[in-house]
Amino acid sequence: MALDATARESNLIDSIKKYLVDNLNTTEDIFLSFDRFVNADEIVKTAPPAITRWVSVVFGEIDRDIMGFINVDLYCCTRRDAEGYRLAQLCDTVMGYLTDTDETDTMKRITLYRSRASGSWTEIGKLLVHEIIESPRMVAPDESKYKILTAVLRWSAKI
Repeated sequence: MALDATARESNLIDSIKKYLVDNLNTTEDIFLSFDRFVNADEIVKTAPPAITRWVSVVFGEIDRDIMGFINVDLYCCTRRDAEGYRLAQLCDTVMGYLTDTDETDTMKRITLYRSRASGSWTEIGKLLVHEIIESPRMVAPDESKYKILTAVLRWSAKI
């Protein structure tokens, strides 16, 4: 028996990637990397030389249930940021895309798509940003500053 589209990990990951690329990368011009931790040397190899801020997205624990959840770690990182001011600005920008002031509960809704390698994607539900856990500010060995925003997303899956 085929797994329902709302319970497929591929649809979940593709939908989150699409949302982040459409908003952080395209709108805000923030370099994104997926499933890499804070390793500035690795990021710099694939990024333009002048990059001084980026977000590394790491997908964590998934529970596919009637009300499933996924933890997504967003490593907000800056280089050449002596006082961490640009890190604070980056975290504010990312946080803005994870919350929704138009909703009465301030929880952001992200479209869940049935993704396809070719052909149009179809909307099959919404992902709810249920909680955001914010780490303290940290410094990597290469002096990059970073902070981890862990977004806990929930959605209704048919399983």
